[in-house]
Amino acid sequence: MDADVIVVGAGPVGLFLAAELKLAGAEPLVLERRETPSGEPRARGLGALATEALWRRGLGEQLAAADVEGTKDLARDHGSTRGHFANIFKIVPSDDRPRTNIWQPELERVLAEHAEGVRILRGHEVTALESDVDGVTVTAGRTWRARYVVGCDGGRSTVRKLAGFGFPGTPALLRTIAGQARFAGDVPPAGRHPGGTFLHGGSMVGVTEPASAPETAGFAASVRRVTGVDVVVEEFREERRFTDQARQADTYRRGRVLLAGDAAHVHSPSGGQGLNLGIPDAANLGWKLGAVLRGDKPEAFLDTYTRERHPAGEAVLRNTRAQSALLAPGPHVDALREIVADVMDLPEANRYFAELLAGTKIRYDFPYPAGRPAGEHCPDLEIVDAGGRKSRLHEHTRTGRGLLLTSEDLADPRVDVVPAANTGPLLLRPDGVIAWAGDGDLATALGTWF
Repeated sequence: MDADVIVVGAGPVGLFLAAELKLAGAEPLVLERRETPSGEPRARGLGALATEALWRRGLGEQLAAADVEGTKDLARDHGSTRGHFANIFKIVPSDDRPRTNIWQPELERVLAEHAEGVRILRGHEVTALESDVDGVTVTAGRTWRARYVVGCDGGRSTVRKLAGFGFPGTPALLRTIAGQARFAGDVPPAGRHPGGTFLHGGSMVGVTEPASAPETAGFAASVRRVTGVDVVVEEFREERRFTDQARQADTYRRGRVLLAGDAAHVHSPSGGQGLNLGIPDAANLGWKLGAVLRGDKPEAFLDTYTRERHPAGEAVLRNTRAQSALLAPGPHVDALREIVADVMDLPEANRYFAELLAGTKIRYDFPYPAGRPAGEHCPDLEIVDAGGRKSRLHEHTRTGRGLLLTSEDLADPRVDVVPAANTGPLLLRPDGVIAWAGDGDLATALGTWF
């Protein structure tokens, strides 16, 4: 074996997964087809679940530093730092859980440093994959052998195709062209137009129109088709094209091959939920693969990955499809948007949309009594011990082990025990999910996960 796990793709999800595997005692190898890290801005933020996952591994300071400039950029480009649903910028977070505005190239730099000690081989494009009872052979220039392979290679995933995963879903309703532009002369107002939506904030521009519209060469032609106005584009760079097709792998595991991030699910970028879905995929999978590789759990333990994360992906596909419906051009949709915007002014409705996009109310079902809020991702709690000393949850999670927060004198070699007089009892998995909250038998919860 060349590695315990070959991770295909050195984007944020692949890098974080590799770091999680290393923390769990496994030996990962990352294969990336690009010769150098991509400078494309693409994603620009992390929601609460992704931010907390990185905080748990000691990356809070780096994220906080990047967030300062990232928030300024967001305000410049969108005219608001509020969250949005289908470009209706009215969402105010309903909790104090952290979010991070960070451009993807900066995030990849942070995660590459975090994955110190992991072998990352660039310029290695996967062209073949063969799985057997003992492992997986991957061809990427030469052949590589590992016990497991995880495809983190994006929406057009080669691993997904070679391994024969189904990828059902819906075709594109809308198409977007975006980038950085410099215009000469007048520019039409940003907003909704008869042919689609024209975005313009700072130097960032974009055009969203029906996917059925004919594609024409040049960004100026797209602007004219949507707004009816001729513009002179002196410069257009960092061009990005994407659609809102929504698809999801039928399962996230086929034997020794698994998928995470965009390789497992693609959807509209509306609401900025891609990394907030993909990073928790990696957090969920990393410690479980580590447990199987150590021999602590049987291989069937990996089936909990699909069971827990597939519904989370379905939820994002559902809300991004709804956003696409609200972004389609036309007077009927305009009327619907006005009503939705009015509804979002209601505090309860605003909280609903905030929690929907954050994913913080996703709850995993467990096969034993566990008590509320078991199954949810635990926020970064303040912990006060019996002596009054205060700390935050993320200060106790660097080892990647499970945690038992309790005021009782308990010990278990499978998890770290943290004295907590102000909360609990709570049993936390390495991915921050609450595995037990005082209801039912603690021994059953421990035995299920550790």
